[in-house]
Amino acid sequence: MNLNLASAALKKYFGFDQFRPLQADIIRNVFDGKDTLVLMPTGGGKSLCYQIPAVTLEGVAVVVSPLIALMKDQVEGLSANGIPAAFINSSLSLDQQRNVENALMAGYVKLLYVSPEKLVSQNFQPLLKRLKITLFAIDEAHCISAWGHDFRPEYTQLRFLKAQFPGIPVIALTATADKLTRKDIISQLGLADPSVFIASFDRPNISLTVRPGQKRFEQMVDFLKSRQNQSGIIYCLSRKGCESLAEKLNARGFKSDFYHAEVPPARRSKVQEDFINDRTPIICATIAFGMGIDKSNVRFVVHYNLPRNLEGYYQEIGRAGRDGLASDALLFFSYADLLSYREMIDQGEAGAEQKALKLAKLERMYQFAEAPVCRRKTVLNYFGEPYDGQCGNCDVCKNPPRHFDGTVAAQKALSAIARTGQRVGMNLLVDILRGSNRREIFEHNYHQIKTYGAGKEYGYDDWLYLLSQMLHIGLIEIAYDDHNCLRVTDEGKKILFDGKKVSLAMPLAKPKPSERMSAPKVVEKSKTQLQKEELLARLQHLRREMAIQQGIPPYTLFSDVTLQQMSERRPLTDAEILEIEGVSERKLQLYGDAFIREIRRFVLEKSASGERLTGSTHFITYDMYMNGKSVEEIAGERGFSTLTIMNHLATMYERGELLQIDQWLSPEANDIIQGALPLFEEPFPLKPIFDHFSERYSYDEIRWAIADYRRARETATK
Repeated sequence: MNLNLASAALKKYFGFDQFRPLQADIIRNVFDGKDTLVLMPTGGGKSLCYQIPAVTLEGVAVVVSPLIALMKDQVEGLSANGIPAAFINSSLSLDQQRNVENALMAGYVKLLYVSPEKLVSQNFQPLLKRLKITLFAIDEAHCISAWGHDFRPEYTQLRFLKAQFPGIPVIALTATADKLTRKDIISQLGLADPSVFIASFDRPNISLTVRPGQKRFEQMVDFLKSRQNQSGIIYCLSRKGCESLAEKLNARGFKSDFYHAEVPPARRSKVQEDFINDRTPIICATIAFGMGIDKSNVRFVVHYNLPRNLEGYYQEIGRAGRDGLASDALLFFSYADLLSYREMIDQGEAGAEQKALKLAKLERMYQFAEAPVCRRKTVLNYFGEPYDGQCGNCDVCKNPPRHFDGTVAAQKALSAIARTGQRVGMNLLVDILRGSNRREIFEHNYHQIKTYGAGKEYGYDDWLYLLSQMLHIGLIEIAYDDHNCLRVTDEGKKILFDGKKVSLAMPLAKPKPSERMSAPKVVEKSKTQLQKEELLARLQHLRREMAIQQGIPPYTLFSDVTLQQMSERRPLTDAEILEIEGVSERKLQLYGDAFIREIRRFVLEKSASGERLTGSTHFITYDMYMNGKSVEEIAGERGFSTLTIMNHLATMYERGELLQIDQWLSPEANDIIQGALPLFEEPFPLKPIFDHFSERYSYDEIRWAIADYRRARETATK
């Protein structure tokens, strides 16, 4: 399959001019009929990796999705882009399901979303076998692994796909999976020699902040004051905590609601719909909320309590800033959070091995919160992505701690790990370094290794602090599948054997209660910025009104990124608005006229009030001309030369506006001038062409001939 078709579909259906990193390679792999495992962060563009093949290949793509809300959101978004999609799940009546099945058999559906339970059910199998299936896409694929953070037993039955449909490619997609989980996904699904694509997990548009939990509500209020009317999610540890926090926020004037598993289904659905449709900006929720939401304009995610693990944390903060615009992730933590989770895990029904894994990942989460290491570096190294330098967009980078040359300390720790055969955990390693008389040390003869007692200069907590940093910057890693033993990484070997140096933060005293978060300083805005914000507000209002009429979420109509580009570039024609990211051909047909009309109205209002608008001068001239003004009158009123005004009109003619040009250029002159244009290179220079005809034609005539030539060429290429 030619990737040109994929690129054409990307522009036609989604309004993007180019693929993001790895997307084209993944799509090519699917076109070649190969099994694929895709790891991309939330908001990284995973869905396009199977949606583009689905719309370009003959047949239907079957997408396994874990939540009804997620299916509904995806289908609404695809339908808005003119792509025929449907879902089958428990929310449909028998008649509705029969209608979907009829549409499938008639070939009208390109993507079918189903739950894993529905897919493996006996009564669904006959339908599957009657369809021409192009691919199977397994979304949230980490759910299949017991090593993952969101294990779902029903996912383990999906192995039958490769057995019963061996010739159909399977693409498994997830936003969070460590090395062990990736390996398990491939094994559980029985993927045949799959290609594994791991995109960068970096989300540089999300600012990461971690703060101690003292007076967290007051800190939360200060945080929200500078983010009025922005959409955000606040994750809480308990269901009662969600309700209490929402009540307190409402009392402080912040419109919010709560969501958790004990809320009746009908009310849960309403809360989610109100959030998606921008009616309720803030949701206080347990982790039950969010997976099924594809809302692109979530501007912040707050963890009111420590998350259970880094996988969950990173997946949840990834729900902010899916549109690529600046967003915030704020995490509060306390030792009490850690104790609460430990108690929940100990009292749970999981087996001993699973409990140990959960506790180890919980400890790693707490270490992340405490460590004075660039937050982004920590998370990316956890997912196996080396990250050098400092991100500059987290609390540690913005307020860096004091550092020292930690090479010797690191070498002592790494040497001890290596000399014990990489068979010790963090606590035992500290005891070895400090020369402890712990019985286990003598039982394994660890007291005889060279580094026994080599680290007495640091206390027990100090060593844990230093080792936590070494873990987060990728010098060591934890083998969760092997009793949580420490392993020296390739980066660690460079410190140990190659003389590479490492800087570590000085051990610090326990943090004191933090100062309250202050609102950012108010910066005086330029006139251009104020104009942009005014137009953006008008476009957002128009989007909201049209979304209500259509019965769809506002961000499904156009994303915030699309509206921001419109407010900056102010497109005034179909050709110009199609150049805006996220404006597909379908959306141009449905909504283009309304948004162009609003932008034109804004430009004319500003022009009438005497304000200058950069980038809109051509349209102002055009509007004055269409309202009966002559070129000379416009030039006089606007303070431009007649040549400039003529150039404005010619430019608008090139853009497709209806103008009669015969008064300025005869058909004969037009043919003669255009016949000579191939002798010159773009952009066609007026003076050489003027000289070429020995001043036979005026500059105005040459400019109009060039405009007509370009307009005809543009029309021919469409």
